[in-house]
Amino acid sequence: MAPPTAAPFDHGPVAALRRIAFLLERTRAETYKVKAFRAAAATILPLDPDEVAQRVREGTLRDLPGIGASTAEVIEAAVEGRTPRRLERLEQEAGGPLADGGDGIRAALRGDLHSHSDWSDGGSPIEEMAFTAIELGHEYLVLTDHSPRLKVANGLSVARLTRQLEVVDAVNAHLVSTGSTTGSAFRVLKGIEVDILDDGSLDQTDEMLGRLDVRVASVHSKLAMEEDAMTRRMTAAVANPFTNVLGHCTGRLVTGNRGVRAQSQFDARTVFEACAEHGVAVEINSRPERRDPPTTLLKLAIDIGCLFSIDSDAHAPGQLDFQVYGCARAEDLGLDPDRIVNTWPAERLLAWAGRRSAGGAG
Repeated sequence: MAPPTAAPFDHGPVAALRRIAFLLERTRAETYKVKAFRAAAATILPLDPDEVAQRVREGTLRDLPGIGASTAEVIEAAVEGRTPRRLERLEQEAGGPLADGGDGIRAALRGDLHSHSDWSDGGSPIEEMAFTAIELGHEYLVLTDHSPRLKVANGLSVARLTRQLEVVDAVNAHLVSTGSTTGSAFRVLKGIEVDILDDGSLDQTDEMLGRLDVRVASVHSKLAMEEDAMTRRMTAAVANPFTNVLGHCTGRLVTGNRGVRAQSQFDARTVFEACAEHGVAVEINSRPERRDPPTTLLKLAIDIGCLFSIDSDAHAPGQLDFQVYGCARAEDLGLDPDRIVNTWPAERLLAWAGRRSAGGAG
C-alpha cells in the first residue's frame, strides 16, 4: 500500500507568512526575527497571485524587495500547495493552547484595552494590529502607545499623538470601506498608556487626554519609590478624572529576557479602594513575564469590589493572544465576567470610560 499523501495546504503565501509571524510573536521572539515574514507578506500582498506563481516557477522571488531565502521557501511551498516546513514546525511548537483554562472568560471578551504599535515601542503598524485583533474575534482594540516622558519607548508628543489619531480614523474608515470586518463592527479605539509621574499627575495634556476614548495609567519610573510616596502617587493618578485603567500596578517582572524585577511597594488596600471608589479598572496584565497583579493582590482587589480589565499589553500582533493567560487567572479566582470591562459592548465601555472626564460622578 502506498503511504498516505499529506493534505494539500490550502492557504495562500500571505496567510502562511502572517501565521509564521503570529506564532513567533506568540512565543515572544525578538522583533527582528519576525519582521522578515511580515515584510515579505507586505511585499507580495498587492501582487497578482499569477505573478507570484510565475516567479516561483522561474525562481525570481528573491528579486523582490524584502524576500530572502527563508521567506521565499515559505512562499514557494504555499504556492505549490505544500505546508511550509517552518510553519509546520511552529504549529507543533507554539500553535497549541497557551494556558490551561480561561476559555469561558476569553470567549466573553470583546476587546483589549492595552496594545502598542510601531508608533512607540511596538513592532507592527496599527493596521496589522487591527487585522490580527479581528482574526482573534475582537470587536475593538484600544491603541495605547506610550506618553512623551518614556523616551526609551519612543513616547508620543502632543504633535505625534495628534497625527496618530488621524491615522486611527483613516484605518477605521478603510476597514469599513473594504468590508474587512464582520458587519463592519470592529474599530480601533483611541487610547494611551500614560505615565504616572512622580507626583501622581499624568504625562499628557488634559486637552489630549480628553480627545481619547480610553486611558491606561501606569508607573514606569522610580519603581522602588518608598511605600508611602508610591501609595500617594498611585492614588492621585487613580483620582484623576481621565484615568480609566490602572496598568500593571506593581511593575514586577517574573521571567523573560529583561530579567526579573521586584514589585513596587505600596498600600494595596488604599490603592484598590481608590480604584473602587472612582470606578477605575485594575488591569490584569496578561504578559507572561508580568503576571501583574500577583495573586494575593488580585484576590484583594476582587474582595474590595474593583472592576478589572484583562489586557494583553501586546507589542506585536501575535502577542494579542496573551489575554488567555489573564483569563485563566481570573477564571481560577471566580471573577464575575461582568466586572471585566472589556467583556462589555463598545458603547457601554465608552460610556464608562468617558463619564468622569466629562464631569460625571466618580
